Amino acid sequence: MSNEIAALAEELKTALHQYPNFPSEGILFEDFLPIFRSPDLFKKLVKAFKLHLQQTFPDTKIDYIVGLESRGFLFGPSVALEIGAGFVPVRKQGKLPGKLLSATYQKEYGTDVFELQAEAIPEGSNVIVIDDIIATGGSAAAAGELIQKSNANLLEFNFVMELDFLKGTAKLPAPSFTLISGQTEKLKN
Repeated sequence: MSNEIAALAEELKTALHQYPNFPSEGILFEDFLPIFRSPDLFKKLVKAFKLHLQQTFPDTKIDYIVGLESRGFLFGPSVALEIGAGFVPVRKQGKLPGKLLSATYQKEYGTDVFELQAEAIPEGSNVIVIDDIIATGGSAAAAGELIQKSNANLLEFNFVMELDFLKGTAKLPAPSFTLISGQTEKLKN
């Protein structure tokens, strides 16, 4: 991570709010929504991802940013606009019309399904998947499976932060970039 990106990440981290035992006992919820209350911080969030992508893929045109429901929708389109790429949403089952690709993933209390419109990403396109937080990696891995089913090139996963102790990036089928270092261990009771 370049010094400029690291400085932006450090500034953004100060805006996060933590909520112990939410949504359940033993969870330390990292709320990144305060970033969006400040136009200055929101611009810095987008700039940090733009800089990272420019530095990591200097000779590769990124065709699409794929945002995951729902928080990937908050900043994914802005990053896509900044880098001159299209934005494609991955939604939960039953939310998109037309012919769909689907992938099932495991959650702590069951399974869920992500869907992508089959015609949304042309074969051979270069794609970045973006979301707010990676925890266990199930939903991000499912999104990666959808990109692969599209016969597109999955370049990288990008996250605002990672819950490091859950080791979710180990499940991903492509490299990942996390802007803000996250929790290294589960909340102690």
